[in-house]
Amino acid sequence: MPASSPLPREAEILSRPVTINGLTIPNRIVMSPMTRMHSLGGIPGENVASYYARRAAAGVGLIMTEGTFVGHESAGGMDNIPVFHGEAQLAGWKAVADAVHAAGGRIMPQIWHLGIMRPAGGKPYPDAPAIGPSGIALDGTEGAGKAMTQQDIDDVIASFAEAAAAAERIGFDGVEVHGAHGFLIDQFLWTRTNRRADGYGGTLTARAKFAAEVVAAIRDSVSPGFPVHFRFSQWKNDNYDARIAETPQELEAILTPLAEAGVDAFHASTRRYWVPEFDGSGLNLAGWAKKVTGKHAITVGSVGLGGGTDYIDTLFRGKGAALRNLDDLLDRLEAQEFDLVAVGRSLLQDPQWAQKVLAGRLDELNPFDVAALATLS
Repeated sequence: MPASSPLPREAEILSRPVTINGLTIPNRIVMSPMTRMHSLGGIPGENVASYYARRAAAGVGLIMTEGTFVGHESAGGMDNIPVFHGEAQLAGWKAVADAVHAAGGRIMPQIWHLGIMRPAGGKPYPDAPAIGPSGIALDGTEGAGKAMTQQDIDDVIASFAEAAAAAERIGFDGVEVHGAHGFLIDQFLWTRTNRRADGYGGTLTARAKFAAEVVAAIRDSVSPGFPVHFRFSQWKNDNYDARIAETPQELEAILTPLAEAGVDAFHASTRRYWVPEFDGSGLNLAGWAKKVTGKHAITVGSVGLGGGTDYIDTLFRGKGAALRNLDDLLDRLEAQEFDLVAVGRSLLQDPQWAQKVLAGRLDELNPFDVAALATLS
């Protein structure tokens, strides 16, 4: 009999397993967290469980859930976004984890606090204030919310730890902390929103103290072998030029305390993964995170898509996106610039995306259509 043909390059490279703090992920494809707003009362239902399970069944190695609010009164503010506290809500999340596991997948919740971005009068606690390190909005407006006291800081840290402990208790495979895009933890990391004069502000290391304390509290609340991921970004919502680090040295000063506190993998959120992060090197943000910390890194940003648009264009400007080949991504992954690849819109549109790519059926992939945002297909 003739020898079987070799696997297509994308299948061979992306199908390699990787182990992070004892969790073996069967391939390098991660589902990126994407807010879907289909969890009425903050409770993920059967439709949410099926949505994630379909992607697990089709070969996604690790699913990161949409952001889900921790149990602090100022954490959320929208009644159709899931929360990660409360008996009914956690029962809903357990059903999600069980469905993904039954489909052969791995899953982590992304736990989240809006901080100063909390809408006024938001549910389910309309009287809760928007809080932030200095009460300053992302546009620099002072007095936009309450500057956090030490008690506020302690309470929020405890809420993250409680959520992580709940995630392990109900059967998730790890947890991801949302420290990106201008939300609470990122507000501490950014000079525009953090003007504190105490131990949580000023130097790069001081600005990272809150995030490191969140991670340390989570690490103390879960088993040593329970993976903890941390998502971070330079850009903020509606401020794509923002930066928390101007050089690799500054990035190292920010991320090192988090790595020392117990982060197992950094999920570096960029709008386009192929854009170099700092002058003088072709490494992207995930590549630099791995280089300066020695931890695993996840890249993300228009994977499989191009055409000059990105996830933000899709959300706020109603644009689709053309296809982009995977050659550069595969080159970088094979060179070990990063370890995993998070896919957003492509998986949003097509639950079978991973299966098609891992089988080399790239001719079956389609450009992104914004209509995919409306449903849990």
